[in-house]
Amino acid sequence: MERGEIKVPADVPKNVMEKYVENYYEITKGSGHLMLFAGDQKVEHLNNDFYGEGIAPDDCDPEHLFRIACASKIGVFATQLGMIARYGRDYPNVPYLVKLNSKTNLVKTAQKDPFSNQWIDVEQVAEFKKNSGLKILGVGYTIYPGSECDPEMFRQAAQMVYKAHQHGLITVIWAYPRGKAVKEELDPHLIAGVAGVACCLGSDFVKINYPEGSEPEELLKEAVKAAGRTKLLCAGGKSINVKQFLERLHDQIHVSGAVGNATGRNIHQKSLNEAIRMCNAVYAITVENTTVEEAMKIYGE
Repeated sequence: MERGEIKVPADVPKNVMEKYVENYYEITKGSGHLMLFAGDQKVEHLNNDFYGEGIAPDDCDPEHLFRIACASKIGVFATQLGMIARYGRDYPNVPYLVKLNSKTNLVKTAQKDPFSNQWIDVEQVAEFKKNSGLKILGVGYTIYPGSECDPEMFRQAAQMVYKAHQHGLITVIWAYPRGKAVKEELDPHLIAGVAGVACCLGSDFVKINYPEGSEPEELLKEAVKAAGRTKLLCAGGKSINVKQFLERLHDQIHVSGAVGNATGRNIHQKSLNEAIRMCNAVYAITVENTTVEEAMKIYGE
């Protein structure tokens, strides 16, 4: 992908268009595809994803995430601003995406429809970027369409996208249908609708869950089309067999038309050496257009 091929949204001011293009080119490594290493689960899932049977002891330490991000090939590492503030100066070469909202999973939908309120705003991220000198390429926000609170989350997400583009930052919206009104969170048609919401909010990328059903790689095509120029990423989900994960990732990109992935547990729950190899294997398929067999060789090295 040449820089001139990057479509710059009309809400990006002329004086920051070059910055937007550089950030987009950097976050996708010039490929148009995004390998997002997700590290926001310390809030979302508390310590369930970081400690227990089958999880490497390394993973309980938050710095494990930064060690992986620093030593691996990635497009961007997504986490909360507080984490970046605590560890970022020791890892200045890592490309960061700041997650602006997060919530725990303690309050279940049966008790209350989900609402993930914004913690900080884009102006504060821009100020932090300037003062810290860290490589912050974008911002992210989670929405739960179907929640009784989705109007407020949509408003916050729309404001995030607009303000981020004013600073030339790239945006990613995590979009999960959830709430008492939602009967099937992994319904392919509903997931496609949610991807379309992210396009209406103006986001550069949208992260969705992989739909359920026979031939999910075919079912995902509806969401890819519905997202339009908002490029679609699939969540990595729970840890599964490495080859199975890489095969699924390859299908999501080369059959369905997704442009990348947002992977957390399938990387960071491994020991450092294995996590780095897994990260590089995921990057190889996502950004370097390798086969599953070639990626497995990278993982096995």
